[in-house]
Amino acid sequence: MPLARIALAVLLAGLTRPALAQPATPASPGADDAWIATARDDLSSLYTHLHANPELSNQEVKTGERIADELEKAGAKVTRHIARTGAVGVIENGPGPVVLVRTDIDALPVVERTGLPFASKARATNPQGQDVGVMHACGHDVHMTCFVGTARWLASHRDRWKGTVVLIAQPAEEAIGGARDVLADGLYTRFPRPNFALALHCQATEPAGHVYYRPGPLLASSTSMTVTIRGKGGHGAWPHRTVDPIVLASLAVLDFQTIVGREVEPIQPAVVTVGSIHGGNKHNVIPDEVKLQLTLRAFSEPVRLQLIEGIERRVKALAEAHRAPAPTVEIDEFAPATINDPDLTARVVPSLESALGAEHVHATDPVMGSEDFSRYAEGGVPIMMFWVGTQPADRLAAAKAKGEALPSLHSALFFPDAGPTIAAGIKAMTGAVVGLLPTGGPAKD
Repeated sequence: MPLARIALAVLLAGLTRPALAQPATPASPGADDAWIATARDDLSSLYTHLHANPELSNQEVKTGERIADELEKAGAKVTRHIARTGAVGVIENGPGPVVLVRTDIDALPVVERTGLPFASKARATNPQGQDVGVMHACGHDVHMTCFVGTARWLASHRDRWKGTVVLIAQPAEEAIGGARDVLADGLYTRFPRPNFALALHCQATEPAGHVYYRPGPLLASSTSMTVTIRGKGGHGAWPHRTVDPIVLASLAVLDFQTIVGREVEPIQPAVVTVGSIHGGNKHNVIPDEVKLQLTLRAFSEPVRLQLIEGIERRVKALAEAHRAPAPTVEIDEFAPATINDPDLTARVVPSLESALGAEHVHATDPVMGSEDFSRYAEGGVPIMMFWVGTQPADRLAAAKAKGEALPSLHSALFFPDAGPTIAAGIKAMTGAVVGLLPTGGPAKD
């Protein structure tokens, strides 16, 4: 067998790994090992295809079509081109509640360095017109594979549940605008409005086969900002005849940190990060302006607004102090904090424990990452997202022994132990959906 095929077989074999076998009681409400075994080869092929063929946010044309095709094959009624590149599948199975299951479908502008036999070699043009590598560095290929597996199992086990399942393949999560766009395109008006909304997400540093949950705040809000600091350009040899925006920008970057350190209440989590700074293009030319790109993170909306006000106040005062033209502060994108509904979480956790075994289901802490899944709570819809571990035990043990950190999400080196990760994701999500719906639907297809 060629080396690439051997490597692929080892990576994906965990879809039926015995270590994930569940206790006889209570019975799993969703997919079990026997069903996973029958779906293994096709799901493995889908995962490797998605991993090798990623597309950037709002460019997911082929990805969206592939997921729409998979939903149709599973037996869902499919509507394509939601928010341009997304898709919605609806599986109706008699009277009952409506459960929405969401997957994200976009990838990141990252050049993959995993060395996998099916590593992405894709390139694309980003919104700034730059040629970039593209990679599923956040695990959306896993999310989509679990999503398709969930759709297939639900469609072929209608005798286990009654109600309606809405499956949304959402574009542009990484741009934190996709959820807003699918809702604006009528997700909650053109399709059955959900009583509950569920999603899963990869966790880069926890063991495969385990899931992690938290009632209440799980992920912070995310606010993307562009700050333009203006000056008066000129020759670098005569700085006294200029107003140097690079110096002002440098002062601003340092001063921004005092917002969290000296203005936000210490028990309130908050982050201000300047991720990009651009100004000038020659050694001896002082430019007219510098652009800063920031991300702000907070759980509390008042704290988020406090961060924005603090940034605006500082750059305006800085410009006035140095006789510079007025700066501008623009909000580019915003996603609210992801707050898991406590009652919904309490209902779902027993289903997760039945699906995977209680020893594989863990409460966890909130993180300052963000997710636009938070927007699915629009109009009071209860939402819950849970984490799916992705790493094999030996990789975790080796990293711990060396005192090293494993690659995080968004790293060019991140890759999951795909087989057991996907198996656990499908078991957990099918169990969660069925646990929210009445039993005893029409006869099995």
